[in-house]
Amino acid sequence: MNILLLNQAFYPDVVATAQLASDLTAALVQAGHEVTIVCNSRGYDDPKLRFPNEETWKGVKIVRVGATGLGKSSRWRRAADFGTFIASCALRVWSLPKFDVVIAMTSPPLISFVASLALPRRARSLVFWSMDLNPDEAIAAGWLQPNSLLARLLSRMLLYSLHRADRIIALDRFMKQRIEAKGVDANKILVVPPWSLDDRVRFDPAGREEFRTIHNLSSKFVVMHSGNHSPCHPLETLLQAAERLAESEDVAFCFVGGGSEFGKVKERAQNRGLRNVLCLPYQPIEKLSGSLSAADLHVVVMGDQYVGIVHPCKIYNVLAVKKPFLYIGPNESHVTDIIGQSSAYVSSHGDVEGVVANILRAMRNAVLDSPRGVEVETLFSKNRLVPQMISAIEQGGRANM
Repeated sequence: MNILLLNQAFYPDVVATAQLASDLTAALVQAGHEVTIVCNSRGYDDPKLRFPNEETWKGVKIVRVGATGLGKSSRWRRAADFGTFIASCALRVWSLPKFDVVIAMTSPPLISFVASLALPRRARSLVFWSMDLNPDEAIAAGWLQPNSLLARLLSRMLLYSLHRADRIIALDRFMKQRIEAKGVDANKILVVPPWSLDDRVRFDPAGREEFRTIHNLSSKFVVMHSGNHSPCHPLETLLQAAERLAESEDVAFCFVGGGSEFGKVKERAQNRGLRNVLCLPYQPIEKLSGSLSAADLHVVVMGDQYVGIVHPCKIYNVLAVKKPFLYIGPNESHVTDIIGQSSAYVSSHGDVEGVVANILRAMRNAVLDSPRGVEVETLFSKNRLVPQMISAIEQGGRANM
């Protein structure tokens, strides 16, 4: 089949959706399909970074389109970047030959609407790969009033895309329930979680020591939050815990990644003189095993109101490097589903004392083993989950042949 994928980020970008899209498209090519991706010519987290307009990677034809690069310092800037990319993407899709299947991810929000409008002239079938749900996320965050004209319009655009899709990939059972609640046929929704980058991410003793030496962490118990820093994953409780432990010379907090909240974390640490807080940008993929292995305790955070709307996928790589983690979030989520099969430290938002106690408890335990009971290779491995994705895409493609 001839397949088109739409997403803002792709190889060589390092954000999670770029890595997942890269894995899937490369596997589709190996399975005998022709694959094209339309993505942004700018870096996802660093808009000053520019990539070639066209190239081929592992047999995948990459078509990059222009967009403004105003960054994430304000909502209007993000909206402008999203809007110009969507417009450029729509124009480019219209100029491409017809595809059997178009796969729409959700970065930027509602790129799936562009994909749904491509049916049937530019593509016969649509597979909606829901990495998050918008405008649900914007409403939950308070950025949109639920009954506003814009919220109602965006909700109708999402619903149109969901109904037009032949297959919908939800990341967890909670997201599937939310989509079903919108009146979407449950039979076309498949739950496939994001996979660990297990062919590139593993416990790396040498990389761990190198990372810790370079950043003067060798003698520290390192608490790490690695990945996207988003309002959907509020860090206030963790930051207050870092402030409580500011005088402890044995504990260091390492924030690695990017996103709209990353600069705020860095600014707060500087303004409050938190010498126990280290902020680093996204690490190159070849260094990711080392940076993740450098942590003694990872932190996975999820906002209480975002269950089924967003899906923090960092947990899968944390499990892949066999590191203990502290979960800060609601009592019921895809993370607690995983914790139910393992052991982890758990706290709720606002429970600063509980977070501090868990960090000190983990420090005393000094565990290096993975959480008990979770077999990453069988549950969340790329080798297990990517074939499920390919099967869903092929079924979607055959739906309208």
